[in-house]
Amino acid sequence: MLIEFAGSEQSSVGIEWELALVDLATGELAPRADEVLNALGASDGGPIRKEYLKNMIELVSGAHNTVGEAVGDVAEQFHILQTALTPLGLGVIGAGSHPFSLAREQQRFEGKRYDIVAERNGYWGRQMAICGTHIHVGVDSKAKALPVTYGLSRFYPYLLAVSCSSPYWEGEDSCYASQRTMIFQQLPTNGLPYPMATWDEFEAYADDLLACGMINEPGEIRWDVRPSPKFGTVENRTGDSVPTLAELGAIAALTQCFAEQISRSYEQDQSGERLEPWLVRENKWRAARYGLDADVIVPKSDGGRREVPLREGLGRWLERLALIARDLGCEREIEVVAELAERGASYERQRATGSPRAAFDLLLAETGVAAPQY
Repeated sequence: MLIEFAGSEQSSVGIEWELALVDLATGELAPRADEVLNALGASDGGPIRKEYLKNMIELVSGAHNTVGEAVGDVAEQFHILQTALTPLGLGVIGAGSHPFSLAREQQRFEGKRYDIVAERNGYWGRQMAICGTHIHVGVDSKAKALPVTYGLSRFYPYLLAVSCSSPYWEGEDSCYASQRTMIFQQLPTNGLPYPMATWDEFEAYADDLLACGMINEPGEIRWDVRPSPKFGTVENRTGDSVPTLAELGAIAALTQCFAEQISRSYEQDQSGERLEPWLVRENKWRAARYGLDADVIVPKSDGGRREVPLREGLGRWLERLALIARDLGCEREIEVVAELAERGASYERQRATGSPRAAFDLLLAETGVAAPQY
């Protein structure tokens, strides 16, 4: 299969922010996306759109040169969304999962694409009451698309940990910082990307999936980090949804800086630090389980140590990325990454409330505001 890669401006950035609709009277998830979208006159391809479940709304930015512009774009869409929510007695929360609503009670949209997801995934398809943050970063060459894709997966624990926001699941503490990660990986083409070096390998992979009936189109390859040929981007899909605009900017900036660092290394000598796939997988689990308190496995060349505390490793990377952040104009957003590591990501703030209901109240108060309530 020939898959054209559009190409785009290097390190341009776009944001997709999934939010859960909630009934303000009960706090439960509310399957009323149709009413909200109709009230706004929204279309499928617009910046405010539906998702798999009727209790979800997705806000999508355009492509921007800076993270600040992309966050501002999404913030504008959020304010528009609010005009439809208030008269309907609805609110939204930005979190990987709702703290207490039952996944099996949620309703999905009909349609060929969603019907396939439901039929193929059975029980797990009925558990997808989860929301994520997706960051697109522009790649100016098809040759770099897969090196950047697999390169970003090397940084999975850092990209996930700062976004972890789903400690509670159906009223219980899951003991995970990101229960969403554990649910999302159950779908057959989800999970970590395979370590492919060339675009020809990716096309051959897509051919195999098509021939075996695993997908109907390349867009059904739902890796945690994946090339997005239509837009000429690499898409980071590792993150939970987050409540505040500061956290949204932090995840976008960290993704953008890591992608640019990988791109520059590739342009210099087509190399970069690599980590064995089985260790990348272990790092993913550790970050989902322990969040910012995880120990991260690092390449053998990294100072002779095989494990570092995630906060320590993140701090070292933020120092290395400082010049790139300055070049990309996201210095303030990168500072927020350090603040989250020090003062608490969403999963920590939720747990500190002491109960799923109190965690919900915090999420409702924080969603869409400038900064977390540390």
